[in-house]
Amino acid sequence: MEPGNFTQSSEFLLLGLSEEAELQALLFGLFLSMYLITVLGNLLIILAISSDPHLHTPMYFFLSNLSMVDICFTSTTIPKMLLNIQTQSKAITYAGCLTEMHFFLLFGVLDDFILTVMAYDRYVAICHPLHYTVIMNPHLCGLLILVSWIISILNSLLESLMMLDLSFCSDLEISHFFCELKQVLQLACSDTFPNDMVMYFSAGLLGGGPLAGILYSYSKIVSSVRAIPSAQGKYKAFSTCVSHLSVVSLFYGTVLGVYLGSSGAHSSRSSATASVMYAVVIPMLNPFIYSLRNKDIKRALEKFRGSHQHHMEPGNVTQSSEFLLLGLSETPGQQPLLFGLFLCMYLITVLGNLLIILAVSSDSHLHTPISDSHFHTPMYFFLSNLSMVDICFTSTTIPKMLVNIQTHSKVITYAGCITQMYFYIHFAGLDDFILTVMAYDRFVAICHPLHYTVIMNPRLCGLLVLVSWIISILNSLLESLMVLDLPFCSDLEIPHFFCELKEVVQLACSDTFPNDIVMYFSAGLLAGGPLAGILYSYSKIVSSIRAIPSAQGKYKAFSTCASHLSVVSLFYGSILGVYLGSSGAHSSRSSATASVMYTVVTPMLNPFIYSLRNKDIRRALERFLGR
Repeated sequence: MEPGNFTQSSEFLLLGLSEEAELQALLFGLFLSMYLITVLGNLLIILAISSDPHLHTPMYFFLSNLSMVDICFTSTTIPKMLLNIQTQSKAITYAGCLTEMHFFLLFGVLDDFILTVMAYDRYVAICHPLHYTVIMNPHLCGLLILVSWIISILNSLLESLMMLDLSFCSDLEISHFFCELKQVLQLACSDTFPNDMVMYFSAGLLGGGPLAGILYSYSKIVSSVRAIPSAQGKYKAFSTCVSHLSVVSLFYGTVLGVYLGSSGAHSSRSSATASVMYAVVIPMLNPFIYSLRNKDIKRALEKFRGSHQHHMEPGNVTQSSEFLLLGLSETPGQQPLLFGLFLCMYLITVLGNLLIILAVSSDSHLHTPISDSHFHTPMYFFLSNLSMVDICFTSTTIPKMLVNIQTHSKVITYAGCITQMYFYIHFAGLDDFILTVMAYDRFVAICHPLHYTVIMNPRLCGLLVLVSWIISILNSLLESLMVLDLPFCSDLEIPHFFCELKEVVQLACSDTFPNDIVMYFSAGLLAGGPLAGILYSYSKIVSSIRAIPSAQGKYKAFSTCASHLSVVSLFYGSILGVYLGSSGAHSSRSSATASVMYTVVTPMLNPFIYSLRNKDIRRALERFLGR
């Protein structure tokens, strides 16, 4: 072809679902919510099935595999989309695009095969009930899943490897939110006939074949159900298929709608929007469909959430539906004072941190993580994230405390306590990680100033925040789920103003050794690790500052760290003071009072520290308030 038509493609551009700047925040929030719901919902299905011996049957074995595949299926596309929105970048590397395509094809086809295997399972159960346990033996079930994996891997490997031989034109824009095979092929400048042949053959064989198998299974199921004389028998037989049939209809309906309905390049953006249904929405809906329409799953989830009876000594264990938060004081005369004080602190925290976010986002010098020679904008990108987390952190505890004081009630439900504990651990861990990331940012700015813009690029900034979110979510999920397995004694009084993990675990009547091990290990790893990172960063910063010859240069360099160092000292100083200073149950009330420092006071003071000690933030606030 003509010279200049080809490029040594090192990256593609994912145009996403919309290029309108004002929609990006909405898309980020929407897809982050859907992704978290998908992961949590499918994870609950897996945990409920694995923890209930009654569900160790072929149907639920296949369902747990489907849930695992759904988590992987959405994880191939959504995290990258969220990262691109967060970093305001559309780029994906050539290797990254091929990798994403490989795993998307792998888990898409695997989803298809598992749905077919589940249809076969229902066919055997209804059409050959007497032979069900013989036919659907563990060996066959494992073999069906293994064959599904092998075929899916070989297919995705073949299609991905064939892409390596293609050369691409200079226009490398993909009108999608992930590297979709058909869209990438349309960008190639070389002959794509072999790729097209393999793609359509695979779609016909690995898409049409399983669909034909599902239709055949259900035609036999319908015939068998119609032969059942009683209406109740028909209903009972068909009810075992309803959830699976709903999922199959949604999956194939949307896939066929997208690929049969697209007629050319002009429909790429609408196809991308429609593909959200099978790539995101259906994996998110699967747990709801199976839990709402399936009594066995509902019962297993209820048991897993800790609502089943634990067989221990009569009178020692209670069917815990609520806890009592004793708060900071039980003296009636002090309640109005506490209410007014904490309401003021909460409003100041929310307003102060919100002003920081608005000031940073409204100032063109501060709001993007692309460095300017005067404004170290990655620092303000992290600061706005810290402010948002601080709002969420205080919002997990103070509103409930204020409601309890106002209603003269100390009650918090079991579900409410676990939820509060989950979000408290999550945002506390996230606060910790973001402070560490900010220390790293200051280390690079002072110790490697010439490479600052290269190192602290938008991609790395977004990635650091995203990884912090993921680790915090996984840690809080693990610790909260482990509490669900604990039975609680009749004494359900928590000498605190929120459901603090250590206090709740101490109320359990069963062995809490695993919980204690995980709790202390997490504290050591996820708090000690970041603290070590902060100390290391500042040791290097101090060494670099000492090497600066002029006193003015030293002051100017260190002044950029003063605000962050103040916040870190407050946060870690109060936490270490509470947890290292507590020596037993007798100190619970004093620990609760001391914990006000890091749960309420520190998030409230952060905006003042950054606005009083930082000229850039002060100027941004003046501009924002002076509009």
